[in-house]
Amino acid sequence: MNYIENLISCMTWKKPEDLPTSSWILPAAFLKYGRELNELCARHPKVFSESLANFEFERDCPANYRVGQHTDEWGCVWHNAYDGCESIVTEHPIPTREAIRAYKPPERLTGFPPHGFMYLRICDLRGFEEAMMDFAEEPEELTVLLDMVCDANVRQVEEYCKTHGDKLLCFGDDLGTQNGLAIGPEKWRRLLKPRFKRIFDAVHAAGRYVYLHTDGQIYEIIPDLFEAGANMVNPQYRANSLDNLVRVCKGKYPINLDLDRQAMPFMSPGQCKAHIHRAFGALRTPEGGLAIELELGPDVPLANMDALAEALEEIQTEWKNYIQP
Repeated sequence: MNYIENLISCMTWKKPEDLPTSSWILPAAFLKYGRELNELCARHPKVFSESLANFEFERDCPANYRVGQHTDEWGCVWHNAYDGCESIVTEHPIPTREAIRAYKPPERLTGFPPHGFMYLRICDLRGFEEAMMDFAEEPEELTVLLDMVCDANVRQVEEYCKTHGDKLLCFGDDLGTQNGLAIGPEKWRRLLKPRFKRIFDAVHAAGRYVYLHTDGQIYEIIPDLFEAGANMVNPQYRANSLDNLVRVCKGKYPINLDLDRQAMPFMSPGQCKAHIHRAFGALRTPEGGLAIELELGPDVPLANMDALAEALEEIQTEWKNYIQP
C-alpha cells in the first residue's frame, strides 16, 4: 500500500497498515546545511523521500522559492527577497471596489488550483487591508468577487479531473491567524463555506477525495470544513493546541497533524521526540483518523531534525503494536 492509499484508509477510518507520515524541508534549509542535511535525509529513508536526500538547490528549488518576482495567471505580482523561502504578493490587480466589476478572471486556468485558492485568492487580488474591509462591510462587489473566484475554481477542478486520475486532490488555503480567523467563524460560515462546498462537490462528483491544508487557528470551523466536503484537514499543532484538536477531532474528523514548527528551533532533541510521542498518544485511534506531517525550516538545528525523524520511526513501530488484534 503506497502513501496515498494508506492516507485514504486513514481518512476513511479503515485501519491503515502504517501511520501515514509525510515530510517537507524548505529549500532554505538546504542552502544553510548543504550536504549534511542530504546525508541526514538519507539516514532516515522511511521519513524523508529520496528526492530530499538528493536535493540540490540550483537544480530542484521551485521558482517561487527564488529571489525575484513573477506574475500569476490572475495578475497578482509575487515578490521574493530571500532564496529558499516562499514569495508573497506585493502588487494586487484589483486595488479598488470599483475595479472588481471590470476585472476579468483568466479565461483558461492550467493545472490544479494552487495554495490560496479561495480566501487567500481574495486577499491576493484585493490586498489584505482592502479584503478585510470588504469582509467587514460586505458590499455587493464582494459577492461578485467571491462568485467569480469560486466559479473559476470549479471550472479548474472539473477540467483537471477530466485529464488526471488522482484519487486524492490536495487543496491549500490558510484560513486562520495565530489566534483565530481574521474574518471570524460566523462570516466564514456564511460567505465562504457554501463556496468551498461547491468546489469540493465538483471533486466528489468525479469520485475523488478532498484533502485540505489550512494554517492558523481554525479548530472552531473544523466541523464546517467536513460539512463542506473535506475528507481530511491539515491543522497546525501550535495555533490550535493539542487539547482543542483532541476535543474537536479525535475519533470524529480525520486530520494530518502539522507538528509544532514554531517550537522546533527552541526545543532540545529530547523535547522534540517527546512532542511527537505526546501528539501521537493523544490523537490516535485504532481505526485511523490521524496522520502526521513534519515540515522543517532553516531555523531548526540538525540535531533536532535527527531527533524528530527518529521519533517518527519510533511511532511507526508503536502503531504496528497498537493496531495488533
